[in-house]
Amino acid sequence: MKRIYILLGLMLCLAFACWHTFLHPAAPAGINIQPNAPSQNLLLVPLDGRPPCRQFVIDAGTIAGYAIHTPPSELQDYYSAPGDTAGMRQWLQENLPEQEAAIISIDQLLYGGLLAAREKEATPAQQDELIAFLRQLHAQNPDKPLLAFSILPRQTPQDTIDGYQEKKDLLAYSRLKGRQAAGLAVDETELARLEAAISPENMQKYLQHFAENEALNRKLIALVKEGVLTRLVLGQDDGEEYSIPNIEKSHLWAFMQQEGLPEEKAVITHGADEIALTMLAAYQNERTGYRPQVYIAYNHPTTRETIMPYMAIDMAATAREKIALLGGQEAVSADEADLILYLSTNDYEKDTVSLRSQNVQELRDYLDQSRKLALVDLSKHFTAQETILPLLLENDFPINSLTAYAGWNTASNAIGTAAASASLYLSAQKNAPSQKEALGIVASNIRFLQNRILEDYFYLKEDIDTVNHTLKKAGYRNTADLDLEHNWRWANAMLQASMQKHLAAYKQSQSLKKPVQLHTEQGAFTIFVDDLTMELSYPWPRTFEIYLETTPYIYQSPPSS
Repeated sequence: MKRIYILLGLMLCLAFACWHTFLHPAAPAGINIQPNAPSQNLLLVPLDGRPPCRQFVIDAGTIAGYAIHTPPSELQDYYSAPGDTAGMRQWLQENLPEQEAAIISIDQLLYGGLLAAREKEATPAQQDELIAFLRQLHAQNPDKPLLAFSILPRQTPQDTIDGYQEKKDLLAYSRLKGRQAAGLAVDETELARLEAAISPENMQKYLQHFAENEALNRKLIALVKEGVLTRLVLGQDDGEEYSIPNIEKSHLWAFMQQEGLPEEKAVITHGADEIALTMLAAYQNERTGYRPQVYIAYNHPTTRETIMPYMAIDMAATAREKIALLGGQEAVSADEADLILYLSTNDYEKDTVSLRSQNVQELRDYLDQSRKLALVDLSKHFTAQETILPLLLENDFPINSLTAYAGWNTASNAIGTAAASASLYLSAQKNAPSQKEALGIVASNIRFLQNRILEDYFYLKEDIDTVNHTLKKAGYRNTADLDLEHNWRWANAMLQASMQKHLAAYKQSQSLKKPVQLHTEQGAFTIFVDDLTMELSYPWPRTFEIYLETTPYIYQSPPSS
């Protein structure tokens, strides 16, 4: 009996050893890398509460050592409920003295967020009240830069304008008026028909929206000239080549030139959600005196002139605009560049996807030359089949060697996000005082990189359609306005299950786990990601965007003996 007990004991010890070895392996042979503690503090009044407008700035800020402080949730907008504008102004006034600077959304301070700005009206008196507040804020904090941004209305009619045909007619009217203002010939008969078909009430409401916004932005431009605002960026939301918003934009450009304001003080750009992040990168570059040299590379000869959905300009113009906005310069060759901004706009209808294997090799070649590489991975039809990332994973491309990745929503959103986060990384590394600091910058950058890959590719190119289709199949038609108590919870459960399956496969891939050598001002380091976890949910009752935060477990390989 004693022998049996001894044998059982040995078997239990062996079983425990196997369990510990295979299910709980020893820690990797290397030094665990953690992000640096923030050393600088900035305030952010975000455009709205969505992650691209708020969380992206917080997360990317850590790359360059910024703690980004945002208003408490009770003041912030929540989907269709506008933010507390009075409370937001008080919060800004109370907290600015302890911070270095503030990035301020005018739409949040005046209307309560982007969605509210699309529908609400602000009287001249309400506008003047905001202008007076900004003057007072500057007078109380004369040494604190106020970096403001305001969004031009999109041409889509307000939701308060009823009727499908009425909205369709207003869009057609906007496009014709835009062409007419650009000096192009238009069908005058069709223009007259639309003017007669649209009710005077809705026509007045639609046009007044742009007039009100133009008046507001003229007042903000005047504040720049006064020195109240350190910088003003006007963004164009969901634009087209010819439209009434472009008429407003041309008026404002002319006013800026009339006032003699340089672009580093007041500028108009395409996009909205990414502007706060770009302004953070611009602030960092101005503070450190860094001007990133960026070479723009394209996946296909036609990409340069491609105009992607919801854009008014082509890819080349968009990229140059974003580079200039963050204080960089376009490099004429890859050899002279700090960063390669690689733009991909695959479209199966134009058969550009057939070059994807060639694109993978081009990206490898850049890495072999020790280039810093930011990949903008767009799809004309918002599908995984048109992106480059799946081929990178199939070919064991060392994904953590990318400096930045983005592939979400519009071209301006994605290019602005990739360029800004890469610029923050490059600037921070250029000023890193030690090897430990340089590795902490790497850790923060990889975290932001993995956030973008998991959301922009795995969710937005794969899972969102599955979730929407399942909801619609069950009878829920409007995935942009979910019921918090019923289908929103179900959608969250689907999101969690599907994305965790993706993560389980992705974190075992050679592409993620492969060691990569990163070249910094403090020397070259070999690092690897041993594991990756993820938290995610729908922040608003709709499926359009997700809140996602990863935790990569990053290690520095010990030097070879």
